[in-house]
Amino acid sequence: MRPVVVAVAITGSVPRTNDNPTLPVTPEQQIASTRAAYEAGASLVHIHVRNPDESPSSDPALFAAVKAGVEAQCPGMIVQFSTGGRGRDPAARGLSLPQRPDMASLSTGSVNFPTIVYENPAALVTDLASAMKAHGVRPEIEIFDLSHLHGARRLVEAGLMDERPHVQFVMGVKNALPAEERLLDLLLAELRHLLPRATWTAAGIGRNQAEVMGWALARGADGIRTGLEDNIRVSKTRLADGNAELVRIAVDLCARHGARPATPAEARTMLGLA
Repeated sequence: MRPVVVAVAITGSVPRTNDNPTLPVTPEQQIASTRAAYEAGASLVHIHVRNPDESPSSDPALFAAVKAGVEAQCPGMIVQFSTGGRGRDPAARGLSLPQRPDMASLSTGSVNFPTIVYENPAALVTDLASAMKAHGVRPEIEIFDLSHLHGARRLVEAGLMDERPHVQFVMGVKNALPAEERLLDLLLAELRHLLPRATWTAAGIGRNQAEVMGWALARGADGIRTGLEDNIRVSKTRLADGNAELVRIAVDLCARHGARPATPAEARTMLGLA
């Protein structure tokens, strides 16, 4: 069976423990939750950190603590920091890049979210991409709109990243890309035109999580994404009992599509990491 990178987005910036008590918010909780997800089959962890009041944080010390714990307890797992903007000062979004995580998320354009505009002006995108290049951090390009693929192409042409970025389509955010299968085909066609050597994955938000993973697997995606950042439930009536349960669901979906979770070593090779 072909290997697929299973990414787990453990916390995010929106859910709170009032929404799901298993959401990991302290570094200790995040490390433990990541280890359970790793043992269930995840080979990449996407990290946001929180302040004591659970609000989003850009504190490099918190990112450093989670990174160190994951590296100690999850050998080889790919560590990916978020540079996302909800609840964070734009000037602080890249402060943790000098810690040299394996990867970091990079949004290449602005988009409407349910209650805010997720602002990614061109100058900020260039600054973040430049910092990633300087510190040897591989970007994962977050696509919330078709135009964001063209933004990624411009970064390649500017020499700020290579011709083989890892690209994630984010589907199901209210006011942004709907979770519709035909739109994934449209996005994939444009990706193959603009960045034919890119690897790709897709994330479905909320109730769309499993469905979008299935669409991606059916189209030969290099990776899939799950985790409490995007979805706190396993059904309409039951909360997930942690990130590991969501990873196990993702692994079962892989098997239905003739795939299996990549080992950390395989995942690193697939995404062009040392």
